[in-house]
Amino acid sequence: MYLKRGAWRGARTRTSAVLLGAALLIAGCSSGDGDEPDDKADAGITQQPKDTDPFWVNPDGNAAQQVADYVKDGKKEDAEEIRKIAQQPTGEWIGPENPEQEARGFTEAADKAGRTALLVLYNIPHRDCGQYSQGGAADGNAYRTWIDGVAKGIGDRSTTVILEPDALLHLVDGCTPDEFHEERYDLLKGAIGKLKSLKNTKVYVDAGNAGWGHPDQIFEPLKWAGIDQADGFSVNVSNFYTTKDSIAYGKQLSAKVGDKPFVIDTSRNGNGPYTEGKPDERWCNPPGRALGESPTTKTPDQLVDAFVWVKRPGESDGECKGGPKAGQWWADYALKLAKATTP
Repeated sequence: MYLKRGAWRGARTRTSAVLLGAALLIAGCSSGDGDEPDDKADAGITQQPKDTDPFWVNPDGNAAQQVADYVKDGKKEDAEEIRKIAQQPTGEWIGPENPEQEARGFTEAADKAGRTALLVLYNIPHRDCGQYSQGGAADGNAYRTWIDGVAKGIGDRSTTVILEPDALLHLVDGCTPDEFHEERYDLLKGAIGKLKSLKNTKVYVDAGNAGWGHPDQIFEPLKWAGIDQADGFSVNVSNFYTTKDSIAYGKQLSAKVGDKPFVIDTSRNGNGPYTEGKPDERWCNPPGRALGESPTTKTPDQLVDAFVWVKRPGESDGECKGGPKAGQWWADYALKLAKATTP
């Protein structure tokens, strides 16, 4: 069972991200102190309390823009629903073209707000086995250059990185051809080393989810990829397995890799996984899902460093079930997620 598809953001969204970094700095967006640009003022997006949720809330993200649009249109109830998404910190997926500029823009904006940036790196060569999120760097050298750009953009600012969703899982499940395995391990190990050379960067290597297989299948690949250098691993990225099941899976895996801690993507797991329809299609824009636990570092288990929203709720998994291209904002789906969520 594949981890997921459609985590990558569309070209239009990536371009917006590049411009966003600079716009945030110029506008001085920080902690909701009234410095937001005029066209975003109605959204009223602020930072969460730092002691429980140190990650940066992007006051100009897709969800925040949707809130502002609904407010302008007089759709106050819909605006409040989408605010459930807009008011939480979500991962910023760094694009392939301007890694240094994007990483600098997001981390500087987060630093100005006194928060930690949450970045997702998803550009490994032969990414997603040619499916909805196909792509990635042209080759190993291009990937190393890209990672160097990301690292230069981060600098010494506080940053948490989720490294390459799917990359290890697709080595284990046979999706990625054998001839690319050795290089991928080398690239992941090199990326961890480069990022961990930075002063204030934490790195979590993606390690699947509670529904795809068993920890015995991935603990050795995690070691080969350099988990010993990383701060830990991530589970449930862009997926829907419950927090309870994700904790159980993570703890089993942790015991096999030196008791490393982990983070859980709780962005859309409020109602657990979708169990109807074809098994290989349940991951893609499933109906009836809900937002999960809010991002926080105050978790119920000492091995769980944080609940994080790696997948950005409201962005499509791919062109399935009526959805737009992977990574594009889908307001109707976002509203359904929010409305299905119990406070």
